[in-house]
Amino acid sequence: MIKVQTSGSFAKSQAFLQRMTNRDQFKVLEKYGAIGVAALRIATPKESSDTANGWYYEIVNRPGYFAIHWANSHVEDPGKIPIAAIIQYGHATRRGGYVQGVDYINPAMRPIFDQIIADMWREVTK
Repeated sequence: MIKVQTSGSFAKSQAFLQRMTNRDQFKVLEKYGAIGVAALRIATPKESSDTANGWYYEIVNRPGYFAIHWANSHVEDPGKIPIAAIIQYGHATRRGGYVQGVDYINPAMRPIFDQIIADMWREVTK
């Protein structure tokens, strides 16, 4: 025979589950969306300001999934080529040459990612 006995309260567990159900703790993502856009605008190499000013973010909120998607609206026709990606990764030229990419996105976003992790951990472990 197995006997299970408990003492105390499940109040902390119930409060945590209620907060997770309300999903209020994920509202902090709006703040980091805007911070990320500002960091990307500053870090983007500027031949013109079209790419730097083209940054925006979207919060994705689906059951069991939250995310911030940063994107850039500056594309080049034909083919809708994303200029931010060309700057980041490099590209071939029409004359057969190659322009080396500049890693500007990762250094700009790393401190923001670290802060998001710290803040979200604090929210989840309240």
